[in-house]
Amino acid sequence: MKRRKKKSLSSKEKKLEHISFIMDGNGRWAKKRLLPRTFGHKEGVKKAKEVILHAKAHKIPFVSLYTFSKENWKRPKDEVSFLMKLIIDHFKNDFQFYIDNQIRIVHIGDKNGIPSDVCNAIEEIEQNSKNFNSVTVLLVFNYSGQYDIAQALNKMLADKVSCTDEKEIRKYLLTSDYPDPDLIIRTSGEFRISNYFLYQAAYSEFYVTDTLWPDMSKTEIDKAIDSFYHRDRRFGGV
Repeated sequence: MKRRKKKSLSSKEKKLEHISFIMDGNGRWAKKRLLPRTFGHKEGVKKAKEVILHAKAHKIPFVSLYTFSKENWKRPKDEVSFLMKLIIDHFKNDFQFYIDNQIRIVHIGDKNGIPSDVCNAIEEIEQNSKNFNSVTVLLVFNYSGQYDIAQALNKMLADKVSCTDEKEIRKYLLTSDYPDPDLIIRTSGEFRISNYFLYQAAYSEFYVTDTLWPDMSKTEIDKAIDSFYHRDRRFGGV
């Protein structure tokens, strides 16, 4: 009996256009060093900048960072307040980084419920970076996949558009202007999606590493990228 020859994917299908990160482990990184959790979050921001630049070096045009979920509001108030201030301070003090590297920031999430000063900081960097074109970073902040699908369906109902058409649903998602993630990397060894890009991740490849986010290295990212290019992406076919 002849063995069926595996169909090879075209270079277009294999292209890594959008790499996404579930950035987990800041608190555990700090705890291991007997430091407050806030130190881990500070290091996490530094790491995000390094990761964006590494994606740029790989000529990956879209990077998404799961920064703050809707469920994260359940964390201690002091920690949440620190994270909000960290966002404001980062965009205020590090804007030159985005200018120098022509990095565009786009917010993906629910602006309702975000403190006004944080919302203003996000809107300001979106506006000031809108013409930058080396890498587009999707700042996934105050987001959940369930919320994204629900808000899409609500808008469709208001517009009297059929909610059974998958292509139409996609047009109403918060990520409608951007490609779905090809590769989702989760740090800290947790095998769960945490309410992230539930619709968009239908055919994403996943890579889980035990590395905590502040320790994420270029070598580990390269291992994930190499893993992606060695996978057979059939998208439901054979």
